[in-house]
Parts: sequence; structure tokens; C-alpha cells
Amino acid sequence: MTAPSTSGTPGAFGLSSEARNLHWLLRNLVEEVPGVHSVTVVSSDGLMLLSSEPDQAGGAPQAYGNSPKGSSADLATIVSGIASLTVGAAKLMDGGGVKQTMVAMAEGSVFVMAISDGSLLGVHATPDCDMSVVAYHMALFVGRAGHVLTPELRSELRQSMESTR
Repeated sequence: MTAPSTSGTPGAFGLSSEARNLHWLLRNLVEEVPGVHSVTVVSSDGLMLLSSEPDQAGGAPQAYGNSPKGSSADLATIVSGIASLTVGAAKLMDGGGVKQTMVAMAEGSVFVMAISDGSLLGVHATPDCDMSVVAYHMALFVGRAGHVLTPELRSELRQSMESTR
């Protein structure tokens, strides 16, 4: 798979190439990592920016397996809540910034990783997924996406998500 071009002009689905690149990275994460059900990117204020569900934002990647009961919006809410809780705990414990949180459940796992701009990457995976592989691929996504999530791109992604509802 090759990444789409990186020019800033709107193209397919009415999205800029930067937005299409983020969708491509998200699709790659879902398709290439065994056990991943769904993925979301949530802004620092808790709004979903990207989703692996096909009914979201202009050709977003296909989800595999079962996502949380409602939709990617539920995963975004869960990710935002987990992040808020762990940031509060880290402050109380003088633990510094939270880099990653993982919740293992009987029927699945949820991973949350901070992106440099304050956004969050959330992954819902199977209970038997290889946690180190999921974490590695999340770190790759964060490394590639963190520097492009400018205020302009976040605004474009929000508008794109709102237009699909």
C-alpha cells in the first residue's frame, strides 16, 4: 500500500490530501494489525475526528469485527473518558503525562494513546490480540499523524464528521 499524495488541495471525498493521508493511516492500522476491531481519533476537547467505521467522513476505512455497542461515537466517548480519568490519576500521583492506557476485559481490549497535539488515538481490539503489536502500530500512527494534526486539519476533520451525520 502506498500513501496518497501530500499536496494540500482538496480531492476525493472533498478532503485535503492531509486528511486523506490520515484516513489511509487509520485504514492501514485496522487492516494490518490482527485483532483490531475499530479505531478512532478524538480531539483534545473530546470530539471524534476520524473513525474506522465506513459510514463516517467521506470514505473512512472499513471496520472489522464488532465495535462497541453503539458506534464509533461510543468508542470516542470511551476513549475520551478513559483519558480524562488517567490524566487525573497521573496528576494525583505526580506521575507526569500519560502516554498510553490499556484496559483488558474478558471480551476485548481498549487502548488509548496520546497524540502530540493533545488528541487521542483509541483502539478497540479482541481480548487475545498481541498487545505489544497493537501498541507498536499505535505508536507508528501517532508518530506519523501527530505533526500533521494542525488546527486547520482538525477543523476540516470535524466538519467532515459533522457533514456525515
